Amino acid sequence: MGRIGTASSFALGLTFAAALAIAAAAQQPRGIAAPAVQSDPNLQPEDQLAPSQMKQALPAPVSEPSGTANPAPSAAQHAAANPPAQPAASVPKPAGVAAARTVIACSGPFARDSGMLALAMVFGSGNMIFTEEKVQGVDVGVTVLYPKDPKRRLEVWWQNPNRTGLYLIDIAGKSIWTGPEGLRLGLTLQELEKLNHKPFKLKGFDKDHVATISDWDGGALANLPGGCKSGVSLRPDPKAAADAVGALSAEQEFSSNDPALRAVKPTVSEILIGY
Repeated sequence: MGRIGTASSFALGLTFAAALAIAAAAQQPRGIAAPAVQSDPNLQPEDQLAPSQMKQALPAPVSEPSGTANPAPSAAQHAAANPPAQPAASVPKPAGVAAARTVIACSGPFARDSGMLALAMVFGSGNMIFTEEKVQGVDVGVTVLYPKDPKRRLEVWWQNPNRTGLYLIDIAGKSIWTGPEGLRLGLTLQELEKLNHKPFKLKGFDKDHVATISDWDGGALANLPGGCKSGVSLRPDPKAAADAVGALSAEQEFSSNDPALRAVKPTVSEILIGY
């Protein structure tokens, strides 16, 4: 899935593999065996949420504010103020609008303390599946939004076995999701600099031709609203000369405005949003 190389750009003090191992360890049961996780992509909606989440109580209805007592209106005033009721128009469900959302903010359903239930309430349980990714021999829970739609596919990784505690969001492939501050796949170095309000640093290309942002250098993308952090991978233009790409080694760090780096025209190929 290409995430191990990308997440080294996280300013979290841990490599991605080590951080995932911590998250995976957090998902292991502590004295009480966790229920078996379903990974069948054909899960029914009622099977897609943890039992502990399904039992959450709904908030109590809000009472109307009490008003100041007024004299009773006359019959004429009452008739004028209360015309015959018209047939009620059907109110469209907001789920259709919510399902079309493809913007990530580090709040709401994508906040640090979010869970799969919050995602289901916004995007609909029928638009997601729960599966597991094996990381260093340990299964880590992952919710996939729109698993059958490459353009709207989004992976959300959890810290806890009950599918709560958002750990990582992965935008990859052909996804059209937009991250905080306008991060999206396909951005050029110049466009990233514009979002960051200044140049930044990145490691050169590894054996898979993937470069990773190593330091936003105090720019706007270094501190995202909501307290999350971003990791970004880039790939060179497929038409770039192999020797030009090879000269930009992953063992070295480059500025985003380096002429040699810009000459191979790298664009964003994966975005990680994490806490």
